[in-house]
Amino acid sequence: MMIKESIGDRLLKVAFYVIIALFSIYCLIPFWAVVASSFASEASILRDGYTFWPKEFSLDAYKLIFQDITIYRAYGVTSIVTIGGTIISMILTSALSYAISVKSMKYRNHIAFYVYFTMLFHGGLVASYLLISKYLDMKDTIWVLIIPSLLSAWNMFLLRNFFASIDDSIAESAKIDGANDAYILFRIILPISLPALATIGLFYSLAYWNKWFDAVLYISDKNLYPLQYLIQRIMNNLDYVNQISADVSIPNFIAPTMTVRLATTVVTIGPIIFLYPFLQKYFVRGLMVGAVKG
Repeated sequence: MMIKESIGDRLLKVAFYVIIALFSIYCLIPFWAVVASSFASEASILRDGYTFWPKEFSLDAYKLIFQDITIYRAYGVTSIVTIGGTIISMILTSALSYAISVKSMKYRNHIAFYVYFTMLFHGGLVASYLLISKYLDMKDTIWVLIIPSLLSAWNMFLLRNFFASIDDSIAESAKIDGANDAYILFRIILPISLPALATIGLFYSLAYWNKWFDAVLYISDKNLYPLQYLIQRIMNNLDYVNQISADVSIPNFIAPTMTVRLATTVVTIGPIIFLYPFLQKYFVRGLMVGAVKG
């Protein structure tokens, strides 16, 4: 039976839609200003400032960024690191989180304390540098961007708490039917944990996508530069060019430092931003499941 909405309910619904629309516009305005200004000429940016529509359309900033194959190679390295690292990290994190969430597992508190201990104390930058570069010999390999970040203690505890909130009777009934722990994890627990997996997967993806400090320490081969590190080098080179042009006073020369910064922002966040709409349905589904349980 259809429930007829009252005028007050309709007005309230309209008010919510208006507020959400205004807030969305408020969030999109800075992003749109960055995108529009990245297509403006350097001279118009210096003369008119940032605008919502480029007064002098120019692709110089993007031509400078995409002028050689290095940027495409960096995209490939970052994509491999992000996809491969996220998949392996999710497998390891899920397995360890589920293991220490099972109350019947021996020494699960000792393992949890060992992982928790690494959140409080670690060897420091010098010790990790010597370990990775001298003893593990991973310097100038793509593995140095993946292996040291395979397991995050914080993400592991988040996922363990979610697994611990699942009713034990589900796993117990599966065991009565003859299922082992691996079957219970991959066929029962993980499918009903998609909201938590989507959240942790998003954390890992963003961490791998924004990885640049490891490249500063361990990568000297330009074929292995990740995207973020390459962008940083481009920015440093632009600053250097700007200083040189100011010292020698080259006539009519304007280094595109402002527009390149904006174009760099667009290039950097472009692909990873599409993860949010893809994962949003799992967040919404998780909220609905929680509402039914409540």
